[in-house]
Amino acid sequence: MIYTKDDIKQLDRVTRLKIINAVTGIKPANLIGTINNEGQTNLAIFSSVVHLGSDPALIGFIARPQTEDVGHTIRNIQDTTYYTINHIHPEFIKNAHYTSAKFESEISEFERCKLTAEYIDDFKAPFVEESHFKIGLRFKEAIDIKVNGTTLIIGEIEHLSIPDQALVNGDIDLEKTNSVGISGLNSYYTLQKTQSHPYVRIQEVPEF
Repeated sequence: MIYTKDDIKQLDRVTRLKIINAVTGIKPANLIGTINNEGQTNLAIFSSVVHLGSDPALIGFIARPQTEDVGHTIRNIQDTTYYTINHIHPEFIKNAHYTSAKFESEISEFERCKLTAEYIDDFKAPFVEESHFKIGLRFKEAIDIKVNGTTLIIGEIEHLSIPDQALVNGDIDLEKTNSVGISGLNSYYTLQKTQSHPYVRIQEVPEF
């Protein structure tokens, strides 16, 4: 199947969303946990989390344009500057998936979707207790993407919780974390490690 730009524009909204969201391949499936200054928690599923740098340790994600119904995550981050990113595992995919519904701001997705808010040490934002792989971040920068009204939210890692069995020779084995990936709007995949290669140095590139 071949789609031109005009073909893509003529697709119905849901079909276009599913196709364009899937063309980049399997993406990480994460739940982002936040809280506002009034103590109201929020939890939302994101497939746009991306590594931006290791020193400082920066992670970004794309937030959709804010409306009255959408944007509780970014508003809470603006309120407190703290948020969490939590890997999703097969045991609670369904619960995580339904956090994408447009709940009113006074409804906590933690409670509505039967996931547990966990507070670790004095970190302000809630983690997902059911997740085995958790990242706590502090907001650093927001970059507006004018072409479609989205925003790149950049945070620095201040807390990192990784399953012991997933750390193998200095690497993270994502298959051992039992984390899942997502494609399109509603298709979830387990991760299977197939190969591992050394850090690439020019003098070590083999002949193919």
